[in-house]
Amino acid sequence: MPFSKNILQPILLDKLVLSLHYELMKLILRLAINVFALVVVDYLLPGFSLANLQTAIVAAIVIGIVNTFIKPLVQLIALPISLLTFGITAFLINVLLLWLSSKVVPGFAIDTFTTAILASIVLSLVSLFLHQQAYH
Repeated sequence: MPFSKNILQPILLDKLVLSLHYELMKLILRLAINVFALVVVDYLLPGFSLANLQTAIVAAIVIGIVNTFIKPLVQLIALPISLLTFGITAFLINVLLLWLSSKVVPGFAIDTFTTAILASIVLSLVSLFLHQQAYH
């Protein structure tokens, strides 16, 4: 006797709910790692300041949105220059987008371009380390 559509629907719905739950947990973990990385950079670098934990959470969300939607477009437009400069342009795009994020989020400040460069490097290294620890 073949399975009826009514029997399979709850099974498929359960799988969908579990899949969405798993993806949401991954998103929350990534957000927590990025918030912690921002707090570490705030602690290590003078000139990089977060007013409080709420600011760090909002900054992590804004940086995530910027990196997801704006960064790929800017990198695509700057690809020829990036190839000529062996990736230095891609790094500078990352720095500028971090600086831009600090201008958008109240309570998040980066004082100088040099601080933005150092913050981008430290933030990348801390995030990389924490992501490797979380997923391995």
